Amino acid sequence: MTHGVFIDGAAGTTGLEIADRLAGRAEFALVTLDEARRKDAAARREALNEADFAILCLPDDAAREAIALIDPASRVRVIDASSAHRTAAGWTYGFPELVGREAVASASRVSNPGCYPSGFLALVAPLVKQGLLPADWPYTVNAVSGYSGGGKALIGRFEEDRGIAWRGYGLAMGHKHVPEMQRHAGLVHEPLFSPAVIDAHRGMAVEVPLPLAAMTGAASAQAMRDALAAFYADCPVVTVSTDPAPPAEVLLERDAAPWDGMELHVFTSRSGSQARLLARLDNLGKGASGAAVQSLNLMAGLPETSGLNLHKI
Repeated sequence: MTHGVFIDGAAGTTGLEIADRLAGRAEFALVTLDEARRKDAAARREALNEADFAILCLPDDAAREAIALIDPASRVRVIDASSAHRTAAGWTYGFPELVGREAVASASRVSNPGCYPSGFLALVAPLVKQGLLPADWPYTVNAVSGYSGGGKALIGRFEEDRGIAWRGYGLAMGHKHVPEMQRHAGLVHEPLFSPAVIDAHRGMAVEVPLPLAAMTGAASAQAMRDALAAFYADCPVVTVSTDPAPPAEVLLERDAAPWDGMELHVFTSRSGSQARLLARLDNLGKGASGAAVQSLNLMAGLPETSGLNLHKI
């Protein structure tokens, strides 16, 4: 069976990467609009309502407008790659490892996780749920991403001005990813989020430092490592390093190839009084387009890794 897929916002970075992952797959046929019609409301309404699946690769307001164009009687099932519906009622959070594959597979409305929250939640949510980390701790999130996640304007700034090496932002707090992190990790307090963009096209590292000696109710680093390894044991996309000896370094490469996996680490001090949780992923892979295709596969009744790039990096 061939499923019709309309990518609304197909000209953007996320839309282009989704199309790349679907190219050549007989299970899907892309519904496309030419340049003259892709911003026409009537043409978009028709495409949205006639497709089997719609993937919204749009700014938040435009994504909400797209949902309003869908007829209540339409059969179309939606994956929204914006942040518009990540904490909204009636939407399934598109992180099958956390919410369950069946929940995503049966959903009519799926909200694709944010790139930074994907790393944070993969590390913290299972540990909080299992009582190995306290829900009421004021967590800190330090993260860097490739500049491709910032859209065409930021991509242009980095590629035209090679003098920019690091761009810290979100300095006024209140970043739109924070409610998503808090909600889906089940936290009492908003995490303190410190994001930055580096001079690499793609790739991401998300770190959560833990002063274990000061935390009431926190498990040991080894217990957390074991719990994460068990939690993701049957997950083909997320892997956990079980080696207690940390590597000399963890790298992000400037010209890395697309990758849809995620790897998790738990590092600890010799005394065991401190730990560092670290997630490494591709901000355009499991952090965006790869996650959308993973959810699409499940919703279409296909193997979840079909079309994904899961080579080792």
